[in-house]
Amino acid sequence: MTATPSTTVANLRDLGGTPLAGGRTVRTGLVLRAGALDRLDLDADPAVAALGLRTVIDLRSDAERTDHPDRIPDGVRLMVRDVLADKMSDHRMPAATQLKDLLGDPAVAEEHLGGGKAQALFGSVYRSFVSTGSAHAAYRTLLTEAADPDGGPLLFHCTAGKDRTGWGATLVLSLLGADDDTLMAEYLSVNPAVKEAFAPLIEGFTAAGGDPDIALALIGVFPSYLEAGLDEVRVRYGSMEKYVHEGLGVSEETVAALRAKLIV
Repeated sequence: MTATPSTTVANLRDLGGTPLAGGRTVRTGLVLRAGALDRLDLDADPAVAALGLRTVIDLRSDAERTDHPDRIPDGVRLMVRDVLADKMSDHRMPAATQLKDLLGDPAVAEEHLGGGKAQALFGSVYRSFVSTGSAHAAYRTLLTEAADPDGGPLLFHCTAGKDRTGWGATLVLSLLGADDDTLMAEYLSVNPAVKEAFAPLIEGFTAAGGDPDIALALIGVFPSYLEAGLDEVRVRYGSMEKYVHEGLGVSEETVAALRAKLIV
C-alpha cells in the first residue's frame, strides 16, 4: 500500500501494491483509505481528482459528520456507516471529535487517560469492531462494495483514517492473502501522516504540561491496538474467515469476488 499525494485529504493511501501470498499484489486504484474529506478541494488537488472516485464510505459518527461534513465530488455515491454507534453507549470512550477537548486540559487527560488507561481504552474500541452490530454492518458494507465487479474506485474513511479505517484495511488485506507482518506494517505505516496532521494539537498539549505519551496514545496507532482486535476475532470466531462469514454475514461468493477483483 502506498501513500497517495494529496494537498487537501489527510492520510490518503491506496491499498494497491500491497504484497500478497505467492508473489501477488493488490490491484491499484480501486480501494483507497483516508482521513475525513472535510477539506477536499478537487480544483486544488489534481491527484485526488484523477482517482475517479465512484463511492465513498464514511465510517464516522453523526457528531463527527456534523462538525466536519465531507466534501463529496459530484456524481460520487456517499454511504454512511457509523462503526461506533453501538460502542458509543460506553461513556468512557471519547469520540474523535472530543480529542481537542481531551487534549485541551492536561489534568483532565491525566485523570481519564493516564497510567495506561488510553491504551486500554483503544484495546476495548478495537474489540468492539469485532463484537458490535454497528461495526458488523459497516464492515459488511465495505467488503460488499469493494467486491462489486462493476464498482469503480472506492474510498473509505473515518476522521484520522487510523482506527476504524485501519481495521477495515486490515480486514480487506487479510482476505486477499496478506501475511501478519504485512498487515501490521501497513497498519503502523499511517503514524507519520497522522502525527503530522495533529502536530499542533500535540504541541499545544505538551506545552501546557501534558504527558506526551497520552497524546501519542490518542493520536497514533500501536501494535497492541490491532492485536486486541485480532485477538477478539480468534476468541469469538477462531479465524478471520469465520468472522467475515458468521459475524459480518458476508458470503463466500462475495469474498471470491473481492479476490477476483483486487488480486493481481
